[in-house]
Amino acid sequence: MLTAAWPVRRHATGEMGTALPAFVDHHVHTHLVDTPALPARGIAAVVDLGGDPAYLARHASGLPRVAFAGAFLTVPDGYPTGRSWAPDAIVHRVSNPSRHPGEPGGARTAVDAQADAGASVIKVALNADAGPVPSDEILAAIIAAAAERGLDVVAHAQGTGQVERAIEAGFAALAHAPFDDSLSRRLIARAADAGQIWISTIDIHRGSARARTVAHLSAFAARGGRVLYGTDLGNGPLPVGVNRRELLALQEAGIRGDALVASLTDAWPARSGIDAVRSFIAGPAPTDRDDLATWLSHAVVVPTEELTRVD
Repeated sequence: MLTAAWPVRRHATGEMGTALPAFVDHHVHTHLVDTPALPARGIAAVVDLGGDPAYLARHASGLPRVAFAGAFLTVPDGYPTGRSWAPDAIVHRVSNPSRHPGEPGGARTAVDAQADAGASVIKVALNADAGPVPSDEILAAIIAAAAERGLDVVAHAQGTGQVERAIEAGFAALAHAPFDDSLSRRLIARAADAGQIWISTIDIHRGSARARTVAHLSAFAARGGRVLYGTDLGNGPLPVGVNRRELLALQEAGIRGDALVASLTDAWPARSGIDAVRSFIAGPAPTDRDDLATWLSHAVVVPTEELTRVD
């Protein structure tokens, strides 16, 4: 039996089923997807990890609930500058480590711009495969400025040594579970012991990159690392809603049962989940934990007041 699940009846239809806390996709790009379609396909909340902060501030109400990072913080000519999917409004260039408010190109200025728009987390691009990346001094200044605003900092870490930099610098989260470098057990243990969060995004990978991601997540979770379900929705042909393939890959990495549900229902970066809605799945929870991913992918979002718990 899943700890967070309980049997319920829907008032309007009389349908019997199972309720769970609201499901969250912890890595999406809302400007690239049909966001309003998500609740009917099981997702009650999303974390936008790269978008126009002004637009997101105006459209963050309703369902799905949207927490956002605002723009990618990068350096001049750094990723994702110039990408067709990345209009200029979603890129904020940081050229110096200044911690003074309002300094042009300064790290503090970049963080304040996102926080003032309502960001719940800050996103930094550390993609050395696609251009220059911020210096250690800029990273330290961004993390310090975010801490002053009470915000976690998440890294897109790609390229030789960038995951190690993100761990050493004290990033709260990785936007993608590591996929391009083979990491040592010692480094994975350091990340887990530091309380770093890894957002899965396994299904965007194929071949050796996918195998490395699964292996890294398996070792990280075995060490007690905090793994969150996330898809990078908007990056290629991914299903809009709960992604069964992502859940199956998480199970392959050893994240099963209650741990799999926890990866979907973790409220991060919010402090608490959405009490007004629940994830509803018709019928009882499966007794075979191998069927859990398929069962979870059938969820829809319903108001809590529509459900009555039954024994």
